[in-house]
Amino acid sequence: METPLTRLVGVRHPIVQTGMGWVAGPRLVSATAGAGALGVLASATMTVEQLRAAVREVKSRTDAPFGVNLRADAGDARDRVRIIVDEGVRVASFALAPSKALIDELKDAGVVVIPSIGARRHAEKVAAWGADAVIVQGGEGGGHTGEVATTVLLPQVVDAVDIPVIAAGGFHDGRGLVAALAYGAAGVAMGTRFLLTSDSTVPAAVKARYLAASVKDITVTTRVDGLPHRMLRTELVAALERSGRVASLARAVRHAAAFRKVSGLGWTRMARDGLAMRHGKDLTWSQVLLAANTPMMLKAAMVDGRPEAGVMASGQVAALIEDLPSCAELVARVMVEAGEVRERLAELGPSGVRGPGSRN
Repeated sequence: METPLTRLVGVRHPIVQTGMGWVAGPRLVSATAGAGALGVLASATMTVEQLRAAVREVKSRTDAPFGVNLRADAGDARDRVRIIVDEGVRVASFALAPSKALIDELKDAGVVVIPSIGARRHAEKVAAWGADAVIVQGGEGGGHTGEVATTVLLPQVVDAVDIPVIAAGGFHDGRGLVAALAYGAAGVAMGTRFLLTSDSTVPAAVKARYLAASVKDITVTTRVDGLPHRMLRTELVAALERSGRVASLARAVRHAAAFRKVSGLGWTRMARDGLAMRHGKDLTWSQVLLAANTPMMLKAAMVDGRPEAGVMASGQVAALIEDLPSCAELVARVMVEAGEVRERLAELGPSGVRGPGSRN
């Protein structure tokens, strides 16, 4: 299936695997790329040296195009951009809108720039600055998310910009891909669906927790870092929502100390990163600390296999997912389903009724 997305980045299928921290490592990204979709490395939970090694590992596994996701507000963002350029990575994606200077630097080097946005005005801004495409995440998506549903946000953005739009938030199958294309998108981005594959390195016990989740087990909370965050309702999330300010601050300090030991960051740098993530919000000091070390809480679940002690970002589609295919099986399934849906739609007559001899 050829769309403006496939032509832009050189993949066979209009599907993007999002850059999920601690999840989107070389194994998942190379498996996605090998399946003909766009895999995206998550660099926010890597040091600069680890990112370079991860990029080289993906390149050793596949010749297919892939991308790297960056935090635009990271203090070492330019160092990471330099790796992308030096290593010949095809795509740079951003969790927050990058500056025009970063976009220009990447585009001058021939890198495709695809920011993720959650509002029409943000899409208009990055399009005016030269972004090649945008990922539009509606409120159904996992992690930091907005209040506007994909079905409302997506057509707004499609009508507002003249660059390819990739739909995210609520997608997991071929029906969703065709629906996104009908809205005018050039493809879909999926996070939770790729997390729940056999190629994902997330521990089996954590995957089982996702597979067992119902719609009611997936919540949006601001108690982790002060921003709306969609995730599974784990024991830690429940405790944060029950805690008062003193208890929350004590818990945040403990997590921050653990993250400091793993990351090597000083307290000043962690506080500065936490403040940078406020985005104009009035956060408590416990939320500032938690914002700086949210990656540590994600690591507890996604790497250490302790879902009761960590944060498990999740799209609402987790409640609909029941199996763990390989990336190749998943992408092939999505494309077959999309083809079947398109065939059924083509059989509809002008009045919306199937023609003679069509299947029921």
